[in-house]
Amino acid sequence: MNYADALAWLDGHINFETGVVVDRAGVMPWTAPTASPIIAGRRMDPPTLQRMENLLGFLGDPQLDLDIVHITGTNGKGSVARMVTSLLIAAGQSVGTTTSPHLASFHERILAQGLPIPSTALADQLTAVALAEAAVVQRGGERASWFEIVIASAFRWFNDIAVDVAIVEVGAGGTFDATNTADGQVAVVTNVTLDHVEWFGPTTADIAREKSGIIKAGATGVIGETDPDLVAIFERRARDVDAALLIAGVDFACDSNRLAVGGRLVNLRTPRAEYPQVFLPLHGSHQGDNAAVALTAAEAFLGDELGPDVVTAGFAEVTNPGRLEVMTRNPLTVIDGAHNTAGVAALGAALADTFAAKTRWVVVLGLLGGRDPAEIIATLSRFGTIAMVVAVAPPTPRALDPKLLVSAARDVGIDAVIAPDAPQALLIAQSEADDETLVVVCGSLYLVAAARAALTH
Repeated sequence: MNYADALAWLDGHINFETGVVVDRAGVMPWTAPTASPIIAGRRMDPPTLQRMENLLGFLGDPQLDLDIVHITGTNGKGSVARMVTSLLIAAGQSVGTTTSPHLASFHERILAQGLPIPSTALADQLTAVALAEAAVVQRGGERASWFEIVIASAFRWFNDIAVDVAIVEVGAGGTFDATNTADGQVAVVTNVTLDHVEWFGPTTADIAREKSGIIKAGATGVIGETDPDLVAIFERRARDVDAALLIAGVDFACDSNRLAVGGRLVNLRTPRAEYPQVFLPLHGSHQGDNAAVALTAAEAFLGDELGPDVVTAGFAEVTNPGRLEVMTRNPLTVIDGAHNTAGVAALGAALADTFAAKTRWVVVLGLLGGRDPAEIIATLSRFGTIAMVVAVAPPTPRALDPKLLVSAARDVGIDAVIAPDAPQALLIAQSEADDETLVVVCGSLYLVAAARAALTH
């Protein structure tokens, strides 16, 4: 297949991220969040990796030939994936990385040395996966999902270009995520909070158990979560599969975390070394914790300390588009993919710390279905004065009706209006801004992607 035909074939599969199924009959909304029926928030049928395993089997199981750092967590897993990638590249490794979702280009999901997969290579990989899927279906198996095809393509490409290590970010959960057909030498859990409870909940303990499934026999688990009850779940998993475990606050930590021009200045401690006064070019104190997790994971993979020169160089090259990213200075406009309560709390704390001179916030907010707009607005309000909410539907069929955001804002005395799309929402928000105002775009990565495109172009 050529590039255009390959993408068209890919888009003919169920995509649970966008909530859309594209088939020969056209486009129709997809309401179930998993391939198994959902009743009262729980899956009726046992989840399975069989579909993904069948597909990979016809591709020669490329994932089994890769050395992998596998990363899950409710928040921060994308940031940690980028940091581990940068650190290992600085250490001289050839690194493949697969993350999700993307902001501007689908190619962002599959990287080598931090650079997106070329169109010709992507077409080649999708063609190979299409042939494998046809063989699966011919033998009575199921068609793959959009995400499963992307992950299979990434595994195969990483094998073709012979990377030294693949950094693999979980799509959602852990145990039954398509990425968990691979066995990570290092398994990272950034944190655990309530999110995707309709899939993995209803409690954080349930979610932790789901995420613990990426810790495999003989692996090293790097656990950024500090809640003792949740840590105990990961300890139990490690004992069951005979894996090692490194725990935040015990085996590694960010011991000092200060605001600096353009980012943070942090002191990091790992089981192998201490690294004082490391500059991290990212906003938000939570990125210091992510850096400690990432550095520990990189050293666990290499089995040695990286050394101060490598650590300095690795972190200096880290970028994190769409996460506390400053897009314009006049008015000051920041975009962030925070989409759940814990993420919004981290965003609010970072904004209050980094941009303390801004006394009023105008928030462009768009949420996906299943989010509680009152809770999101209340959480953000704890950290700053919200002068206005500009409600907008993220560009996905899963978007929450912006009327619900307006109602939630007005219920607590915040002025709110609806915008038809991200560009118009930005025009409204920025027209309301003065020298004391910070414009914040958050609530969904789909909205952030649209806002970033509008502000870039």
